[in-house]
Amino acid sequence: MSDENSNKAEEIEKTSEENKKAENLVTETPSETEVEATPSEAPITASEKKEETPKEAVDPSETDTATTEVTDTSEETIEDEEEVASSDDEESDDDIEEKAQKDYHTLTPKQLITELETLLKTKSIQELKHDVEEIRTEFNAKFQDELEHKKEEFLAEGGNIIDFHYSTPDKKTFNSLYFDYKEKRNSHYKNLKMDLQANLDKRNELIEELKGLLNAEENINTTYKHFKEIQEKWHVAGAIPRDKYNIVWNTYHHHVENFYDFLHLNREFRDLDFKHNLEQKLKLIVRANELAQEADVNKAFRELQMLHKMWKEDIGPVAKEYRDDVWDKFSEATKVIHDKRFELLKEEEASYDKNYEAKKELIAKIKEVVSTTKPSHQGWQNAIKKVQELRDAYFETGKVPRAKNKEIWNEFKEATRLFNHEKNSFYKNQKKEQYTNLEKKRELIKIAEENKDSDDFETVTPLMKKIQNDWRKIGHVPRKDSDKIWKKFKASCNHYFDRINAQKNEANKEEMANYDTKKAFLENLSSFELTGDHKTDITNIKGKISEWKELGRVPYNKKSIEQDFNKALDGLFGKLDLGKKESELIKFENKLNSMVSQEDDRKLQNEQFFISKKIEESKNEIRQLENNLGFFQNVDSNNPLVKDVHTNIARHKEQLEVWKAKLSKIRAARQ
Repeated sequence: MSDENSNKAEEIEKTSEENKKAENLVTETPSETEVEATPSEAPITASEKKEETPKEAVDPSETDTATTEVTDTSEETIEDEEEVASSDDEESDDDIEEKAQKDYHTLTPKQLITELETLLKTKSIQELKHDVEEIRTEFNAKFQDELEHKKEEFLAEGGNIIDFHYSTPDKKTFNSLYFDYKEKRNSHYKNLKMDLQANLDKRNELIEELKGLLNAEENINTTYKHFKEIQEKWHVAGAIPRDKYNIVWNTYHHHVENFYDFLHLNREFRDLDFKHNLEQKLKLIVRANELAQEADVNKAFRELQMLHKMWKEDIGPVAKEYRDDVWDKFSEATKVIHDKRFELLKEEEASYDKNYEAKKELIAKIKEVVSTTKPSHQGWQNAIKKVQELRDAYFETGKVPRAKNKEIWNEFKEATRLFNHEKNSFYKNQKKEQYTNLEKKRELIKIAEENKDSDDFETVTPLMKKIQNDWRKIGHVPRKDSDKIWKKFKASCNHYFDRINAQKNEANKEEMANYDTKKAFLENLSSFELTGDHKTDITNIKGKISEWKELGRVPYNKKSIEQDFNKALDGLFGKLDLGKKESELIKFENKLNSMVSQEDDRKLQNEQFFISKKIEESKNEIRQLENNLGFFQNVDSNNPLVKDVHTNIARHKEQLEVWKAKLSKIRAARQ
């Protein structure tokens, strides 16, 4: 047997070139038909959101402390196990696209936790990386925003950054789930790596065993049986590392060809195998021709890939005279399906171009929303709603050409990132302004509390009214503080004004008593009789005026009694032979006393302004009349017109003296 084998070695060497050709016909086919994975579109991730919302610059020590809880060690303590690609791994374009369309941006932290729990229960661990990392970055971004908000509140309330720590039950739950995921994933790839290496070692051993058949010290039947056992073991040996697949398969196939050439001494075994292989390959050709008629081109293409894998891996060579023929027939059926798929892809690319343009338009609209949003809460709420509608439309639009996929996705992320940055900046500034407003209102509360028990009503009342007005002008404060500080401020103001109202109620009782007294006094004055002695009567009337003044103030809605008193005085003065000036001054003194008793300086000021204005009017009138006399220089002084001018001048001068006397009195009263 060993001599036969030795002689056979030369023949094997001669046919090696032919074997290479046959080998290449088989090995090239699958690589030609494999589909390149389409770059996938993906929803906005939380890591991008972090970039959208730049954090305020803080002291490094603050940063270290404030983010302690975010970089939780439970997420980071497990070192990632290196991913290992198996020769059996496949991923279709549809799978990639499905992953890309999952938008976790809209989920709450609790919903993200639920999503992660569901994924861990329903999917194999090697399928989860894309989704888990998307969920993780989104969850951490939302938690980071919440942490920053809590930190601002903590510092605004006077806390020290060194003492700031923050976590939530949701954060701890998420970290625990993520820790479990990392452990399971690392365990999976560690075991997979070991399994693939073990399978590789097993296949290399089978190759060595196959090579050894050429020098086996046994009869051909036993050798052939041994060969079939090796083939069976090879088919069930399992997946190996993908990067070793082609080398190992080509080596195995080469030695299989060598073994078949070795069998030429016993053509019965060789021809039997060739016949079986031919039958199997003809079945694949029949199925490939059937697939060429399949309406679902993608389905046909996927199955065609399986057929090529079977042709390459599961079925051995055929007799040399049939090799080219069966391969050409299989290639023809393959070409039909490839051509159909090419046309389908062309049609899809055309629709993808429309999708590309539609997505470009949606991105432009998002940018327009950013530039046109009014800087107000309502404006940004409307913008958020509009952008969400545009985002939904973007994800519903469908695929774009593969070459433009990355470009359009980056543009979409940039537009959304810009929107979120502007939105977050607005609300961050709003939050700062609210804390500033909170401090302003606390200052007003302090003023209100310091003055609520003051008895200096004349000074404090305008102050309390002013701080109430200032309170209304100050903007919003953080919601959690709003009711608390308002109740505190309101309580202090109510306390003060309740005290004023209590005093006014007492004063009102006294004023009503004064009114009743004045009413009785006025009734008695109606029966007052003059003596006929001018000086005595003047003295008595002035005495009555002094008595009236001493009776005090009356309620505001009873002020008309003052007019009644003045009418009564007019009646008494009418009975006296008094000059106009004296009569007016006596009445003015009474009016002035009434205004002084009301302690209303504004009325006194207005009265002084009115008198000053009358003095100027009288002077102007006198000046005008005296100028008019210049037109009557050559006219007799007894002329009625001239007499009338002189009379008017005298009357205005007399009234001017009265106004001047009133001005002196009111100035004296205001000093």
